[in-house]
Amino acid sequence: MTAAVLQSYHMTVRDLRAFIRQPFYLVATLVQPVIWLLLFGKLFAPLMEDTHTTDSYIGFLTPGIIAMTALFASGWSGMVFVVEMEQGTLNRFLVTPVRRGALITGRLIHQALSVVLQGLIILAIALATGARFPGGVPIMVVFLVCVALIAVAFASLSNALGLVTRSQESVISIAQFLVLPLAFLSSTFVPRRVMPDWMSTIAGGNPVNWLVEIGRQTLDDSVDWSFVATHGAGLLAVALGCAWLSTLAFRVYQKQA
Repeated sequence: MTAAVLQSYHMTVRDLRAFIRQPFYLVATLVQPVIWLLLFGKLFAPLMEDTHTTDSYIGFLTPGIIAMTALFASGWSGMVFVVEMEQGTLNRFLVTPVRRGALITGRLIHQALSVVLQGLIILAIALATGARFPGGVPIMVVFLVCVALIAVAFASLSNALGLVTRSQESVISIAQFLVLPLAFLSSTFVPRRVMPDWMSTIAGGNPVNWLVEIGRQTLDDSVDWSFVATHGAGLLAVALGCAWLSTLAFRVYQKQA
């Protein structure tokens, strides 16, 4: 157990070092969500606030933008496995004593940490533009933990796709195909009560919407912790299930390598 934890740590550090060497990647992945936050926030704020749909649309939009950022960023995770397969790096790892689980866990931890960092930057931008989150620090921390869970879930699916298809194009196309429906079939841009009935029904079972609604608890003075616990447990279950699929995909790759 100690060896597995230590090896996972080293694999995480390896990926983080690569991340630090490419600061442009962090900037590039933040350009789109910042545009959404500032442009959509300013464009629709008068409509949403004048109709009393929400008091502060920038604050309302922020959790959804963070959720979308986590989806887009983690959707590229499988690309790394594809590149390492093409370069032969992954096969070289397979002949070392490193545990196979550590190869996956290290990448997932790295992905979770990177999306939390991106989430913090988006929160800082939202605060600078006038958004306020009266729910307090505890619910904000819980929200960021849930952001990490959705990142682990989607990164696991992306990793599984990369290991099974061994194609960068397949990872990109399937990830994009999943991200937009999950984002738009949620309350990212508008509350569920103003959505069409069929969309609201789908959003009720959408893990991305669970994350967004947990984030919306930061906008209330009184946090509904039972709601947060229920939906947070759902996100944890989804993350564990997707991680298990990623492990199965790695075993398939090992048999074919």
